[in-house]
Amino acid sequence: MLHIGCHLSSSAGFAAMGRQAQALGADTFQFFTRNPRGSRAKPLDTADAAALAELLARQGFAPIIAHAPYTLNLCGTEEKNRLFARETMADDLARMEHIPGQYYNFHPGSHVEQGTEAGVALIAEGLNAILRPEQTTTVLLETMAGKGSEVGSRFEELREILDRVELPDKLGVCLDTCHVSDAGYDIIGDLDGVLAEFDRIIGLHRLRAIHLNDSLNPRGARKDRHARIGEGCIGLEALARIVNHPALTRLPFCLETPNELPGYAAEIALLRSLTD
Repeated sequence: MLHIGCHLSSSAGFAAMGRQAQALGADTFQFFTRNPRGSRAKPLDTADAAALAELLARQGFAPIIAHAPYTLNLCGTEEKNRLFARETMADDLARMEHIPGQYYNFHPGSHVEQGTEAGVALIAEGLNAILRPEQTTTVLLETMAGKGSEVGSRFEELREILDRVELPDKLGVCLDTCHVSDAGYDIIGDLDGVLAEFDRIIGLHRLRAIHLNDSLNPRGARKDRHARIGEGCIGLEALARIVNHPALTRLPFCLETPNELPGYAAEIALLRSLTD
C-alpha cells in the first residue's frame, strides 16, 4: 500500500490537518512546526494534539512529518545562531511528544565557508545537545541538493553526522527526490544503484521517509527547484518506479510540489493509480 500525503498548513490546527489529509486521499502529511521563515510558534493546544493522535491511530496513518523552519542552522558561523537553532529544535521536539511516534525533519545546515568537516562536527554537537533517550520522535536528516555550502548533499556527509551522534537510534534520513537528483545521484537511470549506495554508506534501515518531488533542473544542477509530478526533469516514469520500489514501499511519501490543495489531491490520486 502506498502511504502518501503532502505539505499542509498548520494554521487550522492539528486535528483539522488530519481531516484535510483524509479529504485529499492521503494517509500521511507534513507541516511546519512554526513559521518556516521565522521563530515563533503558536501556544500548543494539547487537546487538539491528542485529537490528531487519536485520528492517526484510528485511520491507520503512516507517521507524519513535522518540518523544522528553514532558518535554523546548527552549523552556522555565529554561536548565537547555533544556540537559537538548538533551542528552537528542542522546543519543537518537546511539542512533538504530544503526538508520539512521529518524525521531525530538518535541513542539516550550511557551513558558510567553515568547511564540510566543521559543519558535520557542529551539526552532531547540536544534535547531541538536543536528543533525549526518552523521546519518541525520530529526527530526520534531509538529503540536500548541494547548493552553496549545504551539508548533506552526499550520503557520506550524513553518515559522518550519524557516526558522531550519541543517540543514533533517534535519527533517520528523509530522501528528497529533487534534492538527490540535483546533487548528482542518478535516480532516473539507476535507482537500484543509488539505493545500493545509500545502503552501503548509511543503511536502508535508516531511511524513514521520502519527499517525492520532480525537479525543474537536470541531474547534478545543485539548484533545488521543485516541480510538479511528471512536469520536471525526473519525470513520471522514474517517480513511478520510486513509489513502487520494494525497498521503499513501506515508507511515507510526502509531496512538496508547487501546488494548491486541488493539485495535491490530483497528484495523490495519480500516484495511487500507478502503484502495483
